[in-house]
Amino acid sequence: MKPPVGTRRPPRPTLVLLCRHALTGATGIVLPGRAPGLHLSDEGRRQAEALARRLGALRRIAAVYTSPLERARETARPVAQALGLPLRAERGLIECDFGDWTGRRLARLVRRPEWQAAQRHPSGFRFPGGESFTGMQARLAGTLERLVRGHPGRAVVAVSHADPIKAALAHALGMHLDLFQRLVIAPASVTVIAYRAEGPRVLTVNSLDGDLAALLPQ
Repeated sequence: MKPPVGTRRPPRPTLVLLCRHALTGATGIVLPGRAPGLHLSDEGRRQAEALARRLGALRRIAAVYTSPLERARETARPVAQALGLPLRAERGLIECDFGDWTGRRLARLVRRPEWQAAQRHPSGFRFPGGESFTGMQARLAGTLERLVRGHPGRAVVAVSHADPIKAALAHALGMHLDLFQRLVIAPASVTVIAYRAEGPRVLTVNSLDGDLAALLPQ
């Protein structure tokens, strides 16, 4: 149905396809944080190639951004190649700085009383020697706002990490940060947020298969 004569169409939303990096040998075992040198496992590389086939079929992506960490770049690179686009490193998409907890085994961390604080009251938690969850969320919100301004009415891919994507999703949903640990973002999953003048709208969360074409601007 066409809008009445003399009215203006609302601006098209900008879609951000937030992708978590694929599996590494440390996923679910240690808290890698921003430590360098962590690469995708064989299964992770297969996941990245499958993600590239899935997103490469869309053909309406304007740009591909990635966290500068190796595991994110190795996930994003085949996606950018499938789309015929340059890969753009964006530091604002980097993992949370886990400070003194970086590289620690999760089986040991979960026994610490501070771990329960991080799970139950993340809005009041800062990693020892590292970043707070509120700081991470503000960083992600500001980064995505900048990407949206740079690609009005288009769709972009942003490859990041589980906690940053959960924090961005909670921000878009208007969910209190203390509830963001209830969200699940799997390796190589896709979460799509439409940024509109009226506010964000979440189109899909933690999507691991299926056609995404219907979500993109025509």
